[in-house]
Amino acid sequence: MTKDIVLEARDLCKQVSSPEGTLTIVQQVSFQVHAGESAAIVGASGAGKSTLLALLAGLDTPSSGTVLLDGVDLTSLDEDGRARLRAERVGFVFQSFHLVPALTALENVMLPLELAGRRDARDGALEALERVGLRERVGHYPRQLSGGEQQRVAIARAFVTRPAVLFADEPTGNLDTGTGAKIADLLFDLNATSGTTLVLVTHDRSLAARCGRVWVMEAGRMGPC
Repeated sequence: MTKDIVLEARDLCKQVSSPEGTLTIVQQVSFQVHAGESAAIVGASGAGKSTLLALLAGLDTPSSGTVLLDGVDLTSLDEDGRARLRAERVGFVFQSFHLVPALTALENVMLPLELAGRRDARDGALEALERVGLRERVGHYPRQLSGGEQQRVAIARAFVTRPAVLFADEPTGNLDTGTGAKIADLLFDLNATSGTTLVLVTHDRSLAARCGRVWVMEAGRMGPC
């Protein structure tokens, strides 16, 4: 495997049982993403985008095929092994912000560093929040923040561990157009300055067009835009 390939799918398939029989949600998907790239996977609802992202991140296991994340074969790991790899090398930003309501912005961003046993959790979290323009909001709880501010906290939390890959699933989906544009600018700026590979799942073609590479998913299959 070439050193600078940070994410690779090989003949990836996912099938599930249903009352109507076996459904194929992802079928024969193969692609590579290099370190520091930005890549988008676009398609309509039900095309298989979120299922594919879950497979790429090791949140779900494929029916067949292989996922290589930062040189590690996810399909060779058990659930605990995949969880460790995610904690060390993966960041997530979702449409719903998934912040812990009882924790301040600072505490939310500190969480992944504390789980990793880092002694510099507070300093690292403060730096990450400053990078996303929220240094003055560190003591605020999620309910005291706007939607855009909550997503900035989520982005700071995703980047604070300096992951090899950041997966963003409809990151602007719950935001108004202006706020969504600012969040997109922030994601691409951090992608460019941190060297973290950005893999974006979206139905928004204009957002996807900002990525270096774009693939389209339709009925579980993926091809170039």
